Amino acid sequence: MMTEKETATEKIITDAMANPSPAKSMGDPGITPLSPSHTQQNDTDQVPSGPSFVVVVAIDFGTTSSGYAYAFTKEPECIHTMRRWEGGDPGVSNQKTPTTILLTPDRKFHSFGYAARDFYHDLDPSESKHWLYLEKFKMKLHTTANLSIDTDLHAANGKRVKALDIFAYALAFFKEQALKELSDQTGGEFDNNDVRWVITVPAIWKMPAKQFMREAAYKSGLVSRENPEQLIIALEPEAASIYCRKLRLHQMVDLGSHSTQNGCSPTDNVGGGMTQVSPGHAKEHVRRNRQSRTFLVENVIGELWSELEEGDRYVVVDCGGGTVDLTVHQIRLPEGHLKELYKASGGPYGSIGIDYEFEKLLCRIFGQDFIDQFKIKRPAAWVDLMIAFESRKRAAAPDRSNPLNINLPFSFIDYYKKFRGHSVEHALRKSNVDFVKWSSQGMLRMSPDAMNSLFKSTIDHIIQHLTELFEKPEVSDIKFLFLVGGFAESPLLQHAVQDMLQGRSRIIIPHDVGLTILKGAVLFGLDPSIIKVRRAPLTYGVGVLNRFVDGKHPPEKLLVKDGTRWCTDVFDTFIAADQSVALGEMVKRSYTPAKPSQQVIVIHVYCSEKEKAGFISEPGVRKCGTLRLDVSGTESAAPRREIQTLMQFGDTEIRAMAVDVSTGRTVKASIDFLSH
Repeated sequence: MMTEKETATEKIITDAMANPSPAKSMGDPGITPLSPSHTQQNDTDQVPSGPSFVVVVAIDFGTTSSGYAYAFTKEPECIHTMRRWEGGDPGVSNQKTPTTILLTPDRKFHSFGYAARDFYHDLDPSESKHWLYLEKFKMKLHTTANLSIDTDLHAANGKRVKALDIFAYALAFFKEQALKELSDQTGGEFDNNDVRWVITVPAIWKMPAKQFMREAAYKSGLVSRENPEQLIIALEPEAASIYCRKLRLHQMVDLGSHSTQNGCSPTDNVGGGMTQVSPGHAKEHVRRNRQSRTFLVENVIGELWSELEEGDRYVVVDCGGGTVDLTVHQIRLPEGHLKELYKASGGPYGSIGIDYEFEKLLCRIFGQDFIDQFKIKRPAAWVDLMIAFESRKRAAAPDRSNPLNINLPFSFIDYYKKFRGHSVEHALRKSNVDFVKWSSQGMLRMSPDAMNSLFKSTIDHIIQHLTELFEKPEVSDIKFLFLVGGFAESPLLQHAVQDMLQGRSRIIIPHDVGLTILKGAVLFGLDPSIIKVRRAPLTYGVGVLNRFVDGKHPPEKLLVKDGTRWCTDVFDTFIAADQSVALGEMVKRSYTPAKPSQQVIVIHVYCSEKEKAGFISEPGVRKCGTLRLDVSGTESAAPRREIQTLMQFGDTEIRAMAVDVSTGRTVKASIDFLSH
């Protein structure tokens, strides 16, 4: 006979799926808790340390450019960035290669990066329209609302390809490049099993996008499903944060300590790897730096970091090509572990926003109909035009007074004349865009104000986001703001951030800021335990039955079973969104079958972006995993069979497990965010 108290806490998990009351249709006997309380454990001893790797290779798969870096576990202080790439653009240092990929007309992988761009560019237009060329495709993972394994991408010629194939081709390419370089370095065939791979993703990506990256890695053969721990999915701003801890004063520019106009003195190439030295000297200095691809990370905490004390907070603003990620970290001494204080925020405000503004400007001058046609009919020339724009985009600065010239490809001028029957020059003269002129050398001449206006909406978004972040109570007294990512090199962005902060925090920009994330990702792969606490991005729980209480529970949730009145569809929370989660932490609960004769126990895992969810039928709650535990043919010695349910919160993955304690039978499930 159960006491009143026991029956009140008794909950039953049912097989609950459909709406509005998923559970009513199921005649499934459920299970009831043995322990009403939650147990949270840091079962670090249960997490196997995994095989030892010889080398860590990190891949920074960026929206606009990508690259890899590596370090041998025997000399962790030497981080090597990848070999120089063939190709490269004037005015753009090519430590990374453009994220561009080319497939043959029969959809086989052909080339990646500069090689893809150059080959595509040299094809005859009659041929090139059959080849599939893709760029800036990573953003699709952020912008697709219901991302799945079958999501499509569009190539430059308008044809559709599977996103998973493209991402897998790109990762396979990096695997091949890195293994080739490692084999050359070690003088023998390098075995992929000796590599721990790290792939970086934006922190603001939703779970499906992070899982998509892992699926692409499995498909590319980077790692196998049987060895998931050989791949770490790292968050970009976290990687940056880890690298910033190691910074020495000569490896960064502190905008706070410069007293120069606009925060950038004209001799400074902030973030470009220069210290203030005479111009002749500087060139030499940069040339030497470019030759060496090995960075020594001294095994000490940088001077800057030594100013930080227990509990100090800092913000990492990671400005890339596609997204901007803001993360707030706090120091935990003595080891200097990092704790995430506020869940990552940001949005699609990367530097490609400026490219879109330029495209809109061209449409205003030459007509949307012409630009659309030109992109499809002369895709290689369009790519050329955007490359020309890229190097001028990098020359934009707050105090610039001379105009910026952009080369128009000959085929643009030629095709325009055929299309419209008049010249490009004529179009510029009669357009109402007065700050873009035609120069006698056949170039578009933009006034500095015109160029700066292309940056405006993207930078405004970033500043608005930063302003909102700094108003949050968790984000008071921030000691440092680290500005990282390729877009952080922009003097316009630096200036805007300085204006907004008004000296509230010191702004630190590492040299070669575009490689910060790559180097940090290598350090993370060498010691993944450095990140200790994250914020849960979603609320997780299971669907259960509670005793029905009149006046408390909605009548439509009433289910009468064997004379007992139950409230169905209750969302039983394991962990709430924005709650602190230690990496590798286990949350454990115990249940028991309501009917001793039950043969199969089914537990459904649900997630929601809301912090509190009462019922699994609420909007925004979705099923993300199922555990089916077969207990048939086994006897339990205990009068009530104990079924333990555990959830473990890993790098970007959540694993769920159910254990039949009396027999040790276990089922595992990875929470799946990609299937619908």
